[in-house]
This record gives sequence, structure tokens and C-alpha cells, in this order.
Amino acid sequence: MTTIMELILNNRSIQVLAIFISLDVIFGFLRSIKEHKTNSTIGIDGIIRKTGMMITIVTTIVIDKMVGIDLIGFIPNELKNYLGIGSCGITFLFNSLYVIFEILSIMKNMRRCNIPLPKKLNDYLDKLLQEFTGEIEGE
Repeated sequence: MTTIMELILNNRSIQVLAIFISLDVIFGFLRSIKEHKTNSTIGIDGIIRKTGMMITIVTTIVIDKMVGIDLIGFIPNELKNYLGIGSCGITFLFNSLYVIFEILSIMKNMRRCNIPLPKKLNDYLDKLLQEFTGEIEGE
């Protein structure tokens, strides 16, 4: 019988999420140094948010193990085997959304550190940040 810890440590999507969380923390720290706005409250809020993300992922692993939901069960098994995908549970869904969130945060921090990004990506990121956070208005 597989333990929850083995499920967590052997899950590639969780490993990817951990990498993106680490990159976001690093770029957030670099941004705070560059802007001379090191604030422990913001850092603690970020750590709490990322801890909550990991708790959610662990919880969804337990739910997936207990219930066995397959969100792509409508795709024929022959096609899933050909594409090399098994099942897509709640964990994969939440994990994918969190990875997207982390990528956007990393790109935002890169932009605020003046690390060059492709122009189209930078313009799209500006639009997203203005629409959803209002962070670009002060620049």
C-alpha cells in the first residue's frame, strides 16, 4: 500500500509546483532588494499563501486516493494510452492552476526587476496586471 508521503514525493506535478514556488520566492526576494522594499509582513503573507497551496495539494491527493475521480474519463483509453496520460484527478487540476499562478507571479517579479522579457509577453503581462491587480498604474 502506497503512503501519502510516497504519493507526494513521486508526483511529478508536485515537483514542478515546488520548483515554481521556489523560483517565485527567489524572484520576489530579488524584487524586494531592487525596490528597497523589504517587508516581513509581505514575506510572511506569501509564505502563508504558499503553505496553503501545498496543504491544498496534499488534501486533494488524499481525496483523489479515496474517491478516484478522473476528470478526463470521457477521453477514450486508447487515446490516453497513446498520449501517455493516465488520469487527471482533482490534484492535477489544482496543481495546474497553482503552477499558472506561480508563473504569472514570477514573470511579474521579473518585469519589476527589469529583467528583459519578449515584447509581446511583456505587453500581455502589463495588460493582465492592470486588469487584475492594478500594479502597473503606479509606474
